[in-house]
Amino acid sequence: MARYPVRQPDPAQVADGGVTAVDRALAVLMAFREDDAGVTLRELSERVSLVPSTVLRLLASLIHAGFVQRDAEARYRLGPSAAHLNRVYAASFRLQDIVLPVLQTLVAQTRESASFHVRQGEQRLLLYRVNSPEPLSDQSRAGDLLPLDQGSGGHVLQAFSGATGDIYDRIRAEGYMSMPVSDRSADLAGISAPVFYPDRQLAGALTLTMPAHRFRKTHVPVLRRAAKSLTAALGGSPRVE
Repeated sequence: MARYPVRQPDPAQVADGGVTAVDRALAVLMAFREDDAGVTLRELSERVSLVPSTVLRLLASLIHAGFVQRDAEARYRLGPSAAHLNRVYAASFRLQDIVLPVLQTLVAQTRESASFHVRQGEQRLLLYRVNSPEPLSDQSRAGDLLPLDQGSGGHVLQAFSGATGDIYDRIRAEGYMSMPVSDRSADLAGISAPVFYPDRQLAGALTLTMPAHRFRKTHVPVLRRAAKSLTAALGGSPRVE
């Protein structure tokens, strides 16, 4: 009897028209985690749901290409070729090329203004903005510095930067903040959700703003999906469902 059951990869993880072996090798690479000091063959096998013999063959190719290293204790870690790709990516990376299309899609879906805020000390910087096509809208602009302790975007940035208190516990638990009436301006409403980088560090807050009378609860799932999509585009993974 075989020691390990034969497990097939999730069909959803295999790209249409792709090569199964390549998809599996990439799955092995993506199985390495930040806190791994070294991973055993069994651990990798469990993470990618493939039998150890298959993973071993994939590792042999990845080692040959320099993407994985094997130490004297038969533990595996990422190799120099992975670092090379990281340097190439970092050199060509432009945040606006990833964020602006998401903002444009949000505005097309909701007809409200979409922004991306980042924390800057004890304030928040409105880094990117796409305005609503409606004649009545929030008039904030890219480059504006706004209060960190007001508005849905500010509260989300604080919550996922470690702020304490019931409001921040709730934001972390729910994964977003919705304000039918903003505490920054009674005429405005806002919805915000966090966006994360690959190391699970906070990248910023994705925000929809609108006049208070145009607030719609139906915009909440739209905004949350966009935040998750942006996190994925940045290579990150959300801390919340």
